[in-house]
Amino acid sequence: MKNTKASLRYAKALLELSVEQNKVEEIYADSLFINKILVECKDLVLLLNSPIIKPDKKVKILGLIFKNKVQETTFLFLKTITLKKRESLLKTIIESLIDLFKKQKNIEVATIKTAVKLDGKLEKHILSIIKEKANGNIELRKVIDKNIIGGAIITIGDSQIDASVSKKILELKQKFNKNLYIQDY
Repeated sequence: MKNTKASLRYAKALLELSVEQNKVEEIYADSLFINKILVECKDLVLLLNSPIIKPDKKVKILGLIFKNKVQETTFLFLKTITLKKRESLLKTIIESLIDLFKKQKNIEVATIKTAVKLDGKLEKHILSIIKEKANGNIELRKVIDKNIIGGAIITIGDSQIDASVSKKILELKQKFNKNLYIQDY
């Protein structure tokens, strides 16, 4: 994620406004919704980044998409940044806003990468282990990656536990590639 100073300033401003209006949870939900739409709809991002399309036209399009689905404060924010010609920063502003909300709520993101989908019992067990090690609430993101063959890779902040089969195979491969006839010192 590319955080610019302007994106962070706009995100902080909206967070402060949400606190003043006592709508922190609602605007957080709006930001998650907007981020989901921006991730799924690449054409919308291209439209927002286009210098050819006039800001008032972009506001109309944003109105059609978001007007009845987000808080009025959130929509007015979208309208303001569009009219100030900062709409190209919308994705990074929303991502920064989500990060700020998570910091405020003391939520850490844990990613678990597995080769197959986890069943509910195993997921709960892993989540309980992660919660013991973490300093706050945990948001669990599940990623399926067939390249790890089996096992799991768990990432929390800067820490990573790699208990995947692909790592074990790589370690064995490196061990077998050593020349047994050369003495290690």
